[in-house]
Amino acid sequence: MRFLKQHLAYKSIAGIVFLLAVFSIVVGQIGYRIFTEGLLSQYADGAFRTCRAADSVVNSDRMDAYAASGGVTEEYQTVYNHLERLCNSTKATFIYVIRPDVTDYKHVTFLFSTMNHNSHYTLFDFGYVRETTNQDYARKYQALYEGTSDQELVVRDQGYIETDPHITAMTPLKDSSGKVQGILCVQRQMDVLIQTRNSYLNRVMFAFVIMVLLVIAGQGVFLHFVLLKPLNIITEEAGRFASENVIAPKKLTETIRNQDEIGRLAGSIDQMEEQVRDYIINLTRVTSKNERISTELALATRIQGDMLPNVFPAFPERFEFDIFASMNPAREVGGDFYDFFLIDEDHLCLMIADVSGKGIPAALFMMAARIILANNAMLGKTPAEILADTNTAILSNNREEMFVTVWLGILEVSTGKLTAANAGHEYPIIKNGKGEFELIKDKHSFVIGGLENVRYHDYELQLEPGSAVFLYTDGVTEAETDDHTLFGTDRLLEALNSCPEQKPEKILKHVRETVSEFVKNAEQIDDLTMLCVEYRGTENV
Repeated sequence: MRFLKQHLAYKSIAGIVFLLAVFSIVVGQIGYRIFTEGLLSQYADGAFRTCRAADSVVNSDRMDAYAASGGVTEEYQTVYNHLERLCNSTKATFIYVIRPDVTDYKHVTFLFSTMNHNSHYTLFDFGYVRETTNQDYARKYQALYEGTSDQELVVRDQGYIETDPHITAMTPLKDSSGKVQGILCVQRQMDVLIQTRNSYLNRVMFAFVIMVLLVIAGQGVFLHFVLLKPLNIITEEAGRFASENVIAPKKLTETIRNQDEIGRLAGSIDQMEEQVRDYIINLTRVTSKNERISTELALATRIQGDMLPNVFPAFPERFEFDIFASMNPAREVGGDFYDFFLIDEDHLCLMIADVSGKGIPAALFMMAARIILANNAMLGKTPAEILADTNTAILSNNREEMFVTVWLGILEVSTGKLTAANAGHEYPIIKNGKGEFELIKDKHSFVIGGLENVRYHDYELQLEPGSAVFLYTDGVTEAETDDHTLFGTDRLLEALNSCPEQKPEKILKHVRETVSEFVKNAEQIDDLTMLCVEYRGTENV
């Protein structure tokens, strides 16, 4: 189960299913409310139409005569029979006429009370006095009697004593002088509404289950052919080459024709195999141990340099931002690295990192960490999710117990919103609205590769046109003189603010020169890596 949770397909499908569940709940709730309100409106409209029909049967000028009839006169029975037929023909549950006690509206007297033949409820006899159901009924009776309302509706969705959920439509019975003589009530049960509403919910749940199954099947097939199968091919080829040191007859790019990061990774493996083959050929020609070591380190330096973006301007077709970076290892190869790439047309990923240790081990660890970070970023995750998943992947096979500090941010180019997370790396430096560089003391989480289940935290910065972000490793601030005086953060800020209007390339060159002047002839003891991006905005594009 733990292996399954770490699988890319599982994470991708689980994320989509979660979003689908949220979407279904929101849409279901909206549909449920609209559906219920629509049906309730139809119920109420039908009940009021029945009220109007019943009003034509009851003679409001004869209300006193009805009350004095005892419910046995021919006139009374005629009206009663008409109301009973109307109750059955309109499928109402009850049609009844009441006179409330107008002193406080706390009691009502039934003059007529008819019930549908298919109903099983208790029918109130003529002259029955009943306590008003609740204060809501009392207010509506008063509104009808005092003329502030021409009709009232009561919705009892939970039922009440003898009856199931129902609605009651009420209209005043006015005599020829306009005086209210009684209240005509039509009650309809909501059993059909509730059944229809429950049927709607069942259909929504059924559709959700079907969609989840389709997502699992479709996304599983899609990931298998688009991502997992190519990655397995690349993994198998890397393992084969590691054991045989012989280039495959057929290149990976001939088998994997993806035009995305997977395709570029296959091309990198092909290139690596060719470079390693060239290295082996060159190594066999070297007779001296020192020459062999020099060749190995030179090749490692070249490979490491080729793995990092090193062609500038990096995005000549994009005018919304400008970016420049540099890495100067303390040895032939280093453990620092930077990277930047477009996740899509509107999101630029920036990262800078520092691997523990120096030399070839750190360089190898650096290359693995960079690939894992980049692959996670291309899946559309947040910076905190990228760091967390990378930490999980590295800890799954980290026998040497190496770790890496990382600052990673994703810039939304259209708005200037920068979302970032920090895994134990140096604080970023931002050029504010006044044109001055200042240190942003963001919240640090633990380094990658150190502990399991570390939680990383996203935070946001808003870049305005003209803003800049300067990233660096501790090789800059911890550069030291022969007497072990550190360059420090204050000198770094002074160097940056001495040329705030310069472009990223000139800013990095100026900082590098300032560090060199400070340390003079002292030996460089740590990798020195910097990255600067200037945000220009989209207004002038």
